[in-house]
Amino acid sequence: MADRGSRLLTERIDLLRASFRACMTRHPWSIDAIVVLPDHLHALCTLPPGDANYALRWRQIKSGFSRALPSCETRLSSRLSKGERGIWQRRFWEHRIRDDDDFARHVDYIHHNPRKHGHVERVADWPWSSFHRYVKAGILPVDWAGNGDDLSLGAGER
Repeated sequence: MADRGSRLLTERIDLLRASFRACMTRHPWSIDAIVVLPDHLHALCTLPPGDANYALRWRQIKSGFSRALPSCETRLSSRLSKGERGIWQRRFWEHRIRDDDDFARHVDYIHHNPRKHGHVERVADWPWSSFHRYVKAGILPVDWAGNGDDLSLGAGER
């Protein structure tokens, strides 16, 4: 989100989910891990073979979510001139996963993110995370919390 003090993503999780579903209907992909925080999200996704168009998908998700919200945010003139809302950051961080260890580090980083940002003490207490899918599948124990010092290395935001 452009406003890192915003709570829009969790307050309007219904609209965000609808935007994801609409995009995934038009342009299929799988979400291997995801966490939605109040002001930003992290996702680890796999696109179909021969398709590398992450930008198209994120543009559709962001614009679908934005169009569903009333226009009440303050917008800079640079955004107004381009017809942009003041909701999202203009860019996203993209990283190609190199191997199984890199994949695992990014999944851990994603699942640990609500704890890293101080939203919860236990990863299991954050409702908007694929962590719960991993627990249900028996991949992670419900009491997994990760080690924030280790998880910040080689994955996620810099």
